[in-house]
Amino acid sequence: MPSEFILYHNNRCGKSRAALALLEERGIAFETVRYLDTPPDLSTLTGIYRKLGLDSVRGMMRTKDALYKELGLDNPALSNDDLLHAIAEHPALLERPILVTADKAVIGRPLENIAALLP
Repeated sequence: MPSEFILYHNNRCGKSRAALALLEERGIAFETVRYLDTPPDLSTLTGIYRKLGLDSVRGMMRTKDALYKELGLDNPALSNDDLLHAIAEHPALLERPILVTADKAVIGRPLENIAALLP
């Protein structure tokens, strides 16, 4: 049976490591997806976006990352679909950490967002 919680995690990120520690401290069963090693496909990214309830995909992107600017993703003419394709091709653009449940997702910045989603 799949875990109720999925953590999209980058071990090099302090916030992501803190989210992992919080889940472990609380005894929460969760699946870890190291999204740089196992990038989510377009369908998965679309599902995460919907669960986050954001108006723009940019809300789940690392918009201050040099790659974001290099790829011209700051162009306001780009659609959410264009941005989701960019994340699928360049998973480093995905904000981290993200905790996903069956019907909701949160970005763990600040970490309290993740704590609020836990039982």
